[in-house]
Amino acid sequence: MAHALAGGYHGPPQLTVARGFTEWTLDPWMLGLILLLGAAYLAGFYRLHRSRPQARTAAGPWPWARVVNFALGLLIIAIATMGSFGTYFGVLFFMRSFQTILLLLLAPLFLTLGRPMSMFIAVFPRAGQRLETAVHSRVARWLTFPAITTLSLVAVPFVMYFTTWYTICFHNLAVRELTHLALMIPGYVFFWTLLRVDPVPKAYSYAVSLWITAAEVVGDAFLGLAVIADTNLIAGGYYHALARPWGPSLGTDQILGGGTLWIFGDLVGLPFLVAQLIQFIREDEAEAVEIDAELDAREAARDAARARRKAAAIAAEGKGGQSRPAAATATPGSAGPSAGQDPASRPGADPEQSPAAPQSPAATSAPQGSGTPPGTQSPNATSAPAAPANDADIDDPERPWWETDERFQERFRQV
Repeated sequence: MAHALAGGYHGPPQLTVARGFTEWTLDPWMLGLILLLGAAYLAGFYRLHRSRPQARTAAGPWPWARVVNFALGLLIIAIATMGSFGTYFGVLFFMRSFQTILLLLLAPLFLTLGRPMSMFIAVFPRAGQRLETAVHSRVARWLTFPAITTLSLVAVPFVMYFTTWYTICFHNLAVRELTHLALMIPGYVFFWTLLRVDPVPKAYSYAVSLWITAAEVVGDAFLGLAVIADTNLIAGGYYHALARPWGPSLGTDQILGGGTLWIFGDLVGLPFLVAQLIQFIREDEAEAVEIDAELDAREAARDAARARRKAAAIAAEGKGGQSRPAAATATPGSAGPSAGQDPASRPGADPEQSPAAPQSPAATSAPQGSGTPPGTQSPNATSAPAAPANDADIDDPERPWWETDERFQERFRQV
C-alpha cells in the first residue's frame, strides 16, 4: 500500500457534471455484443416489413414502439459499460452501484419490451416452433419459477458485493465482461416471466407478479441497507491503494453507493410497474372482447333455437287443421257406412244396441255442458305439438348466463 501511495494516483480525472455526460471509454467486447444484437434485431425488423402479409405477425407489421424499446435497452448497456459509469466504476463505489442497477434492472426491462423472442419466432417459424417447445418444457418451468428468478436477481449482486468477486473485476477483463452478463441475464429472465410479452413457460397471475415485485423491492432495499450498515469498507484495500485524491471519502462513498442500490433500484421499479399495468389493461380488454363475442354467439344460438321451435309449432298446427276435415268425411268406396247415413237407420239394426262412433280421447273426456255434442271432435281436441328437446349446446334461456360460465364460477366462487 505504501508503494502504491508513493506511486500516486493514475485513474481518470475528477468527476464533474460535464464529465458525467462526456466521459467515455471503449469496451470492445460489450461494443461487439451491442452491435451484434442491434444488427440482428434490425435485420428481423426489415425482413418482417419486406415480407408478404401472411409472413408477418398476427398483429400486422412489427410496431415501432418495440424497436424503440429494444434500442433503449442497448443504449443503456452502452452507457453503463462505456459511458461515465464504465469509466469511473473502478474509482467510485457509488458509480459502480449505478452501473449495477442499470445492467441488472433497467436495460433488461427495455430489452424485454422489445419482444426479441416473438420476433425470432415470426422471422424463423420452424426454429421458432422448436424454441417454443423448449420454452414450455418442464426444465424451463422449473428454472423460471418465480421464487428462483427473484432469488437469483437479488443474490447475484449480493454475492458480488460481499465477496472477492467485487475486486477481481478490476483486475481481470474476462471476469468483468462475464459479470456484465451475469447481471443482465437474471434481470432479463425476471422481466420476461413477469411481463409475459413473449411466450413464457407458465403464465402466472398478476397477483403473483405483484408479490414478486414486492419481494424484489425488499431485496434491493436489503442490499442497499446491508452496504450502508457494513462497518468495514468493501474492497477497502483496493480503494486505499488507489489513493484517489478527489471526491468523497471512502466511507461516504460506500454510504452513497448503498443509498444508490436502495433508492435508485426502487425508482427503476416504477417503469416496471407501469409496464405491468399496461399489460394487465390490455389482457383485460382482450378477455372482455372474447367474453362479449361468446355471449353474442350464445344469444344468437338461443334466438335460432326459439325460431326453430316456433316454426315447428306453426307447421304442426297447420297439419292438424288440414287433417280434421279429411277425417270427418268418409272416402267413397270405404268399408264403413256411406256419408250421411246413420248406423241406426240400417235395416235390422237396433238403435240402442248399435255401436257408438269411435271418439277421440279428447272428445270422450269433454265435460258435460260444454256445448260439444258426443262423437264430435272439439276444436281443442288436437293437442299442441310437443316442443323439441333443447339442443345440447343451447343454455336455458331462463337461466342467467353467468351461472353457466365456468370462468365466472371460478372467479366468484369465494364471493
